[in-house]
Amino acid sequence: MHRSSTCNFMYGDLTDKKTIDKIRHTFDNYESNFYEVLLYSKNRTPIWLYMQVAPIRNENDKVVLFLCTFRDITLFKQPIEDETTKGWTKFARLTRALTNNRHLVQQIAPLNKTEVNHKPSRLAEALQLGSDILPQYKQEAPKTPPHIILHYCTFKTTWDWVILILTFYTAIMVPYNVSFKTRQNNLAWLVVDSVVDVIFLIDIVLNFHTTFVGPAGEVISDAKLIRMNYLKTWFVIDLLSCLPYDIINAFEHVDDGLSSLFSSLKVIRLLRLGRVARKLDHYLEYGAAVLVLLVCVFGLVAHWLACIWYSIGDHEVIDEITNTIKTDSWLYQLALSIGTPYRYNVSGTGQWEGGPNKDTLYISSLYFTMTSLTTIGFGNIAPTTDGEKIFSVAMMMVGCKY
Repeated sequence: MHRSSTCNFMYGDLTDKKTIDKIRHTFDNYESNFYEVLLYSKNRTPIWLYMQVAPIRNENDKVVLFLCTFRDITLFKQPIEDETTKGWTKFARLTRALTNNRHLVQQIAPLNKTEVNHKPSRLAEALQLGSDILPQYKQEAPKTPPHIILHYCTFKTTWDWVILILTFYTAIMVPYNVSFKTRQNNLAWLVVDSVVDVIFLIDIVLNFHTTFVGPAGEVISDAKLIRMNYLKTWFVIDLLSCLPYDIINAFEHVDDGLSSLFSSLKVIRLLRLGRVARKLDHYLEYGAAVLVLLVCVFGLVAHWLACIWYSIGDHEVIDEITNTIKTDSWLYQLALSIGTPYRYNVSGTGQWEGGPNKDTLYISSLYFTMTSLTTIGFGNIAPTTDGEKIFSVAMMMVGCKY
């Protein structure tokens, strides 16, 4: 490989042997360097070439191939005398050649050795959320229109991290709000959720102006293709996820049926987790990252199951047909054990009131799901109705897979 890479078939009488030895030494020691070497074309015409050598490493930091770049610099080494420059000195011809080929001078400007040999750190690779990280030998960023953002630039990487964090926030709060039927009357939470909606809306605008990797591995920067690709993939889900359900749900005149509909529609936001899962694929090669991700996923699953567990208990604790309390429900048993029993308001609303507060209910639900997933349940919170038992069996099967 080294003999063919040094182009020995292009050697001639004036080819510098020392330069050839240096090139061979570069290959043998897996180094990056650049040289000016005189070689010969097929018709034995001498040509000066500017040669750049860059080793390409795999994920194990092992050199698997070399990238060699050649540029013709004969014009700068041997200025040609033509009819218009007849009688000119060699310096005058060289000056004219340089003036007429300024763009060529910029192209062959030697790269700094530290730039050629640059290898992204493991931390930098880990922070890149996009799964389409550029190879090391792609040292020049593609030309893009002014309003187009490269999907691997620093700004987009930072923005993707912000979206990732807000997506996890949404994955936690949406099931809680839907299950516990909370109205966002708290001004602080309403402002936070509104800011999240605005950021998701800005993300939609940015996605219409962000490059993506095509099927052949090329970076697509055409604005029309970017828009078509986004419209056919994640646009509908992103649009539904940024609608201000919390603001609409906060108004007092919204009836319970419409409020439940808005709360249910917020579950659509959980589909954004599909994008997160795709972006986190390359984390699987980092042992510590895998451990952290497993803990986060386990906690998120336990949180979702806790919300479902409470919804089942809340649905079964009161028989809506006979308007009576079910004494075998886990919510009724919990209310008795902590001294906050359910009571029927005969003179007022004519409905059942009392019971534990929402914080206690959530903590108790999360405690039960955690103990069930880890198969160390103590029985102080236990399923009693058929629906609760069926869900508990399904939850234990999920816990066995962990």
